[in-house]
Amino acid sequence: MPVVPPGPPVPHRRDHPLAQALRRDRWRVVIGYLVLALFWILCSDAAVQVLTADLATAARWQTAKGAFFVILSGALIYLLLRPLAMHVLQTHERLEHSEQRHRQLFEGNPGPILVYDLDTLEILDVNPAASSLFGWSRDEFIVMSMTALWPPGDEAALAAKLEEIRAQPEQLCVMTADLVLKDGTRRRMEMRSNYLDYAGRPARLLIAIDRTGEDQALRRRDQALARVEEAHEMARIGAWEVDPSTGLGRYSNQVYHLLGRRPPEARRWHRFEELLVPADPATAALSEQLLQDMRGDAVQIDLLLPLLAMDGRALMVHLRAESGTDDAGRPRVLGTLQDVTEREQSRRLLREREEQFRELVRVLPDGVVILSDEHVLYANACAAAQFGYGQHTLLGEPLSALVVASDLPRVRAQLFASIPLPTSGSEVIGMRRQNGERFQAGLAVGEVRYGGRNCKLLIVRDLSEPERIRQALETSNRELQAMAGRLFSLQEDERRAISRDLHDDIGQAITAMKLSAYAAQDEADPQRRGEDLEQIIHLADATVGKLRDISTLLRPPQLDALGLEAALRWQAGVLFRSSPIELLADIASLPRRPQGEIEQACFRIAQESLTNVLRHARASQVQLTLHDVQDHGLHLQVRDDGEGFDPDGPRGLGLIVMRERAQSAGGTLKIESAHGAGTLVDLFLPYRSDGVATPDTMEY
Repeated sequence: MPVVPPGPPVPHRRDHPLAQALRRDRWRVVIGYLVLALFWILCSDAAVQVLTADLATAARWQTAKGAFFVILSGALIYLLLRPLAMHVLQTHERLEHSEQRHRQLFEGNPGPILVYDLDTLEILDVNPAASSLFGWSRDEFIVMSMTALWPPGDEAALAAKLEEIRAQPEQLCVMTADLVLKDGTRRRMEMRSNYLDYAGRPARLLIAIDRTGEDQALRRRDQALARVEEAHEMARIGAWEVDPSTGLGRYSNQVYHLLGRRPPEARRWHRFEELLVPADPATAALSEQLLQDMRGDAVQIDLLLPLLAMDGRALMVHLRAESGTDDAGRPRVLGTLQDVTEREQSRRLLREREEQFRELVRVLPDGVVILSDEHVLYANACAAAQFGYGQHTLLGEPLSALVVASDLPRVRAQLFASIPLPTSGSEVIGMRRQNGERFQAGLAVGEVRYGGRNCKLLIVRDLSEPERIRQALETSNRELQAMAGRLFSLQEDERRAISRDLHDDIGQAITAMKLSAYAAQDEADPQRRGEDLEQIIHLADATVGKLRDISTLLRPPQLDALGLEAALRWQAGVLFRSSPIELLADIASLPRRPQGEIEQACFRIAQESLTNVLRHARASQVQLTLHDVQDHGLHLQVRDDGEGFDPDGPRGLGLIVMRERAQSAGGTLKIESAHGAGTLVDLFLPYRSDGVATPDTMEY
């Protein structure tokens, strides 16, 4: 039996154009024949009666008349039926051509097409694309049921959909479901089916569209968006968009979290200023100007904005935005909001350390020179004075202009040797001033990073004075070598320490809080959820304490808020809280508060002295005293009963910095020590840096 190709629904047989033409032509032939026959019979009989009265002659005329009628009616019927036959043949040819064309479309369609019986669900026909996609041949498909394509467990959904189709068979049905291939894999399919009269059987023509790739792409996109959202959450960044024509915007949940607000249940459009709480009037004016700028044509925003969270916390947010379009091509201002409060605090701390470092380099009694390609890239004030230049005029000078020609090869050998050359304690280098005068100097070299480049460091100690040569020549090179190794690493060490503390302690604590929050969010047991929340609170308190400790170590708040005495008591208590060393503190109230730089110098020298006791002294007892000296200055002593050291031996950078702090504040520092006799740090500082009191005129 030939297969009837699937196609559009076939009209009812009585309504088919061919059936209508046949009925019309049939009645035309019958009526025409009846009219002609009646006309002929009546007219011919009357004519015969008129022509003859003889019966024999009349019989012959009747015979001739019948024969003529038969011939004439046959010709007439032929003429009447010939157009009908031609119409039938032409219609048949068109049907055959339409059948062939639909079969070609069916077979050649690149999309999978199936025909199945709506009542029995038997598969009646498939095209090659369906066989290629599902893996079964056409013969295998013909003996299968549509239920074989549905995965196990989806029978109820299939039955419900079939009942819906059978209730309205003429309606177009569109559905998406997983179908099973021959190899057992599943593919996500979008199926469109409509009614089809298949050889007199009610059937459905089903077109399957493979949406697996699109579904996977959407899933990957959702996963990527989720990862971006998680990255934004970890980086404390929120995204937003604003319609410049109305000033209304939509904001991600992270924006609300960063600003201390509860995200709405559904994203809605509202004004940006509803979220921003300026920290001060200047910020309020800046916010208003910012919102006005968003109404412009070409928006480009990149600024730091101090705000207040809803819980009163001070925030520093980094706001970025630029003009763009949304998915529909409508103009939008697209931007991000990032909480950089901790970063700004870290930067402020680093700037303070950098300022302290620059101040240290500035007040050093030795020249510090940084060379790039044997030309001066940086020089401190002492180096400029040593060589007879202004501080900025020394920049760019070649090394050959600073070192005498005879010693230049030795200096270059030290600068560019792959292994540092040993330097004798009695070796000196001949240097040259701008006016041509020569002087002897102790030289220490090293490598540093400056301005993003690898450079060479020179520390120059002027040994031209005979008495200074006699006192300092033996120790200068050892101190310079130690200082060269530590001077420019101090800044990086401080940054590395802060970064390590923030990453190892603060970062891990925040990650632990995040994991605990996720656990609490997914926990159904109220008791365990409460335990998770208590853990989050504990971690938050510990994190705040660690941040406070870092900030306090860099700049104790007691020094600014309560003064020097309270800061010294607090620092000594913190340092020796868990130490076996006995602390004896005698800190008297001063009659007036010293100047800020005097307080800072005294506190830092006491801090360094107490830290040295903990690290190196191996003492059992330390005494800390602070007293007023006749209302002209303060007297600080730190005495321990430890191992002591040789005061004439090499001095560490800490002792040098302590002396420089005391001198820069207008005071004096004495360090007395001997092996086995402990150490005494004796400091005098005036209440003001411009004070005239000196320890020589005071009795203490």
